[in-house]
Amino acid sequence: MIDMKRHHPLTMLWSSWKLVKNSFAIILFLFVFRQGSESQWLFYGRIAFYVGISIGIVSIIWKWFTSRYTADDNAFHIYSGVFNRTRRTIPYTKVQNVNRHTTLFHRLFSVTSIRFETGIKGEDATFQLHVVSLSEAEQLEKIVAGYLAEDAETVGATEEHDTLDVVQVMEEREAQSEPFITDEVISLPLKEKQERVVHYHSTRKDIFKASFTSLSFLVLIPVLATLYSWVKDFFPDEEVTESLLLTWLDSWWIAGLMILVLLIISIALGIVRTFVKYGNFQITSDAKRIYISKGMMEQTSFSILKERVQAIKITQSPMKRLLGLAEVELTTAGSLGESEQEVNSLYPFLPVKQAYTLIEEILPSYRVTQEMEKLPRISLWLRLLKPSWGWIMVTGLLWYFKPLVFGQKHAWWMISAILLVWIATCRVMDFFHTRYILHQNFIQLRTGALTSTLFISKREKVIEVQITRNVLQRWFGVASIHTVNRAKPVLHHRAHDISLDTAKSFQSWYMGRTQDVQIR
Repeated sequence: MIDMKRHHPLTMLWSSWKLVKNSFAIILFLFVFRQGSESQWLFYGRIAFYVGISIGIVSIIWKWFTSRYTADDNAFHIYSGVFNRTRRTIPYTKVQNVNRHTTLFHRLFSVTSIRFETGIKGEDATFQLHVVSLSEAEQLEKIVAGYLAEDAETVGATEEHDTLDVVQVMEEREAQSEPFITDEVISLPLKEKQERVVHYHSTRKDIFKASFTSLSFLVLIPVLATLYSWVKDFFPDEEVTESLLLTWLDSWWIAGLMILVLLIISIALGIVRTFVKYGNFQITSDAKRIYISKGMMEQTSFSILKERVQAIKITQSPMKRLLGLAEVELTTAGSLGESEQEVNSLYPFLPVKQAYTLIEEILPSYRVTQEMEKLPRISLWLRLLKPSWGWIMVTGLLWYFKPLVFGQKHAWWMISAILLVWIATCRVMDFFHTRYILHQNFIQLRTGALTSTLFISKREKVIEVQITRNVLQRWFGVASIHTVNRAKPVLHHRAHDISLDTAKSFQSWYMGRTQDVQIR
């Protein structure tokens, strides 16, 4: 347990750095770009900036002095304020996710940040320490994990097992000739914590492939645009800049060499960026939790209770589908923090077959069925005949304004035709990608045109379903199904234009949820 204490003193430095970081654009404008200006409004603007920074620093120091926290046997207690004293209590039983984030700032001082997430909405639903020592972070995480493991152990224990433990203690005491007192409370040792199993660790080959799949090499484009802007600022006369650029491009071998060098630099930057972001990516698990860690310079670790997983999403973009890769995301009942929304993603560049195997290894209660049912052929005609209100509005605007494109007066109808073909193509691709299956107490839905998403959930995790039919669907004898899972935000998933018989089976399947959900 942890006694009442203030936050780490480095929290003030971290908050001050964050304050300066958020004010960086204002600092550049007032003290760099307008450095020599003697305008009166800039003078008062700088004074207002000094006042705001001073108030911010005083507020940071005051908050540090007036904020305390403690951890007892059952919950976190957070105290803040002086005149209006506020106390928040977050029970360990409400903690769903534990998120660690170690930036370069934290690594310089050998500290980290830790965040305990609950399934409740609002800022008060989390307990976060922006700066905490590594030993204390480990202690806090063990307190929560140990409490939840002990609680689960108590609920899952059987009377026979408890009786055998008591008998064993009695026999040991009799062997030592110690009297057995029936009124004494016997403290039995908890089972040893199971070791973590490493399911995946990123390799250099994976990082190299990921750098091309993520198109991170395109990061050089904004860099080049910034460099060109700096060159234009260095040469006041724009004609000089343009003449230099045209001189370089006049010679084909110079232009080709420049393109080759820029391509190599962009690929190298993409690989470095991907390596820094996804390097040392590791997925491990034990009997209760899943652990995900990543990052080289800034390290992020995330843990989640397996029983909190509400659904699984396997996403494939066109590039990933071409290379046979996929991204697996775990949908949880709690939030994932302010800026760490992708931490719940298993490695985003897994081979599809390995992704399916990894799911069943980490979550043995889930099953992935690769054979799924297709949409009826009538659904394709329904999708092609369904009016596109977006296309109608764009065509109306093009007809009214008739914009000139490459000097062509009648280009508007060509743009409208191309847009119509694109919409029809996406609908056809979505038809062929859409699959579904109801397998025992599991549901699998795959949807999407360019980017396809495979949704997998257990019946007990689905809290609401809907079956809808519009006018066209009634004529064609099809329906749409809609599932709702508990998450933050709430997860909605839909599949359109399935057969009416399947929709009825879906309703009967969901009615069997009473067999899976047990009310204690």
